[in-house]
Amino acid sequence: MKTTTAVLALGANLDDRWAALQGAIDALDQDPAIDINSISSLYETDPVGGPEQPVYFNAILSLDTSLSAHELLAAAHEIENSWHRTREVRWGARTLDIDLITFGALIYSDDILTVPHPRAHEREFVLVPWLEIDPDAKLPGRGSVAGLSASSPSGAVRRVGQQLIIKLEP
Repeated sequence: MKTTTAVLALGANLDDRWAALQGAIDALDQDPAIDINSISSLYETDPVGGPEQPVYFNAILSLDTSLSAHELLAAAHEIENSWHRTREVRWGARTLDIDLITFGALIYSDDILTVPHPRAHEREFVLVPWLEIDPDAKLPGRGSVAGLSASSPSGAVRRVGQQLIIKLEP
């Protein structure tokens, strides 16, 4: 079965942030079409844009999947919905946010999906944890994640701890 490597960004800033991120990882890990490769440490980040809101917990994970990009995004939205995610305020606070950052080397956009994520290159809460799990990472159409991270503002991303988020063992 053909698989594609994808990178997902996880974030939460309402309720039990850690439980939401761990719950998302658990749900992804239980999907037979998904094999999680690596998970970053947990990071705390200040909100970017939008209304005043609490700080976020963020993490990045890499996975292999036999799902299409649209199917993976739909699975991510189902997990968000199970954590009562609402989409009423653009860049508003959320119980859980799962963004599809890359899907292999695919560069694609339609009304539902854009990969790579259109703002990934300017978001430290994506770039810093991604470099932790893959120092040689490349963002399709943008280049080296290390280079992108070096050119972005610093200080807004703080590592909370290592291995606070774990993959379930079989």
